Parts: sequence; structure tokens; C-alpha cells
Amino acid sequence: MADREQYTPGPANGAEVQKDGEKWTLILTRELRHPPEKVWQALTDPAHLREWAPFDADGNLGAAGATVKLTWVGAPTPIETKVTRADAPKALEYGDMRWELEAFGSGTRLTLWINIDRRFIAWGAAGWHIAFDVLDHLLSGTPIGRIAGSEAMKFDGWQRLKVEYARQFGIETPNWPSQAGQRS
Repeated sequence: MADREQYTPGPANGAEVQKDGEKWTLILTRELRHPPEKVWQALTDPAHLREWAPFDADGNLGAAGATVKLTWVGAPTPIETKVTRADAPKALEYGDMRWELEAFGSGTRLTLWINIDRRFIAWGAAGWHIAFDVLDHLLSGTPIGRIAGSEAMKFDGWQRLKVEYARQFGIETPNWPSQAGQRS
């Protein structure tokens, strides 16, 4: 495993928000240096998801109609979800998430649409930003281990990303006390 102490997230970028009343959708796009087939496997295989995603899946997400339980990091109860679209290696939809993979040079342009409570949209953008960085390290063969949930909030750069995304989205974020052990 690569030295995660050397990891620092870059500046907030590649994100936008679609606002529909109280329902907001985060759209996060990242260009990865890996082919769509390799990215698809990381999005659908439970063993790969455990290495980078903010949730575990109890089954493969790569087949439309599959019912899978997702357990979000820090949440005690799994959420049953149905894969509504699985068009390998181009599009994947389940729960309130939609993924699109587009070949881009020798890599992939990966786009995620996810519904997030408007009060936490900047938090979600910061968390997914870090998750995408962890995914890129994993696919490059230099894994740094999953950084999600309260652990991500304590990680160098998360607070900065949260503020940068809030500014980009033109919103205020809840001013709650920092997590114990915050390093930023």
C-alpha cells in the first residue's frame, strides 16, 4: 500500500449541483488514466468497492435487476437497492446514483450523479472528491486505502475541499463543531 500520509487532495473541481427545491443532485466528473473496463470493474465488484467507495456492497452491481445491500461507512443499517441499469462499461444506475463512463483518450471520463440533502452537498462533494482520488490510486496500482465517512472528515484537505465546494455552489454549510482529531 502506498504511503497515505503523502496524499493530499487537489483543489475542488469537476463538480456542479442541480437544484430542484429541496432535492439537490451532485454531479462530479473525473478524468481517470484507466480504460472504461477497468473502471467498470472498480464500480461493480464488491472487493474493489471496499477499497475506495464510501460503502460496501454484498453483491456485484454489474447486472441490471440485481438486488444488493449497500452499507455506507458509519451507517449501521444496510440499504437494499436494485440495479436499474448496467450497460457495461458505459452506464450504471442503482439507488439514487447514476454513473457514466466515457472513453477519453486512453482513459475514462467518469461522471457520478447522486442525490444529497442540500445541507450536506459540499460535504458530499468533498467526500466523493477524496473517494475518486483513492479510486485513481487503486487503479494505478498504488492503493492508499479507503478514506470515507468520519475518517474522511478528519483527513487533511477535507475541510478545505468542503469550503471550496460550498463557495463554488454558492451555499453555506452547517457550522457544526469539528470532529475530534481534525487535522486540517
